[in-house]
Amino acid sequence: MENNTAATQAKVSIITIGDELLIGQVVDTNSAWMAQQLNLAGFNVHHRVAVGDTWEDIWEALNQESERANIVLITGGLGPTADDITKPLLCEYFGGKLVQHAPTLAHLEQLFSQVLKRPLTDRNRKQAEVPDVCTVLLNERGTAPGMLFEKNNRLFFSMPGVPHEMQGLMQKHVLPLLQQRFNPGIVEHRYLLTAGIGESDLADRIEAFETALPAFIKLAYLPHYGMVRLRLTARGVQNDTSVITTLNEQFALLQTYVTDVMVVNEDITMQALVGKLLKARKQTLATAESCTGGYISHLITAMPGASSWFTGSVVSYSNKIKETVLHVLSDTFTTAGAVSEETVIQMLAGILGEMETDYGIAVSGIMGPDGGTPEKPVGTVWVAVGSRKRLETKKFQFRYDRARNIEMTAVNALNMLRKVIEETHPL
Repeated sequence: MENNTAATQAKVSIITIGDELLIGQVVDTNSAWMAQQLNLAGFNVHHRVAVGDTWEDIWEALNQESERANIVLITGGLGPTADDITKPLLCEYFGGKLVQHAPTLAHLEQLFSQVLKRPLTDRNRKQAEVPDVCTVLLNERGTAPGMLFEKNNRLFFSMPGVPHEMQGLMQKHVLPLLQQRFNPGIVEHRYLLTAGIGESDLADRIEAFETALPAFIKLAYLPHYGMVRLRLTARGVQNDTSVITTLNEQFALLQTYVTDVMVVNEDITMQALVGKLLKARKQTLATAESCTGGYISHLITAMPGASSWFTGSVVSYSNKIKETVLHVLSDTFTTAGAVSEETVIQMLAGILGEMETDYGIAVSGIMGPDGGTPEKPVGTVWVAVGSRKRLETKKFQFRYDRARNIEMTAVNALNMLRKVIEETHPL
């Protein structure tokens, strides 16, 4: 099957601007989000570049990326302060002059008078000035408009660096325009998550499958949190239904190779999977967290609708709270210690009783960088999950920094609970 699509002609580069990105003060989430959305729309991102608030560096990036790509997306440097130099630079780069854009000014006046409830200053009014050689893209979520420039059959989109504003411009203006100008074709993904097998062992197991894949389907290995996510990606001509049919056939075949280690055959987080299982069974969960400090409940409550299956959490960071709220016996701390199987078993019993839930998770460990002993080094974690009828415990020995140890504990605890739910109440 041939895979000749116009998407191969649409090469995209992303330029993010700001000193704060280069010194690590702000993490560049914009380019990651943009790349994800472009990929879903069928476009390949070939380069991502971050530059500081320096005229020469931005100019050089524009020159380089316009040679590599015919679509250049730019974020940052459009604010009202002196260090925001992107707009005057683009004006010079494309040979224009700044003029006041009446619709943008009207938007600013309405925004300041009716929403922000404060006067529109001269500095903010300058946000309505745009190069006369651009097409203005109204930014309904903020003050700095987006701008579209065309030069040598290349499209340049300039957008604010504020993520919420950039995303609004991408969804309303940039992606629809690109889909009108180009024929991105079909891009479809299928995901499955495995646990209990390393990346190299997994690659050996499915080597024959990967070697036999059609040329228009690619397999990617995405290790994360001690698990490995597999992604199949198919690209083809728009409206070619055989591409999707073949992808589904190959995805079904892939699952036969990993049946014993497969967690789920969809692109879903572990917390969302646990929620899905509990909702289907009309059951509930609560957590008793010591070393994770509420991180597990944070992952859960970040999802809309979690209140239908998650009742709450006790962050029992001190032994006093473990004892008085979760009813851990004081002798347990003396005989076994706070980081022990005995403690998490009693924490689990306490949270199940206090919250009156079907299932619970209890964790206690040493996240680091200090606090470890020869018997219980940093990274030692005990987890207990289950119900009043079924209990599972496990000791982990993580080897990462504090933040990573907390993340690993949360995901592995949720995966332990996932297995207990599926085994205890199969549908």
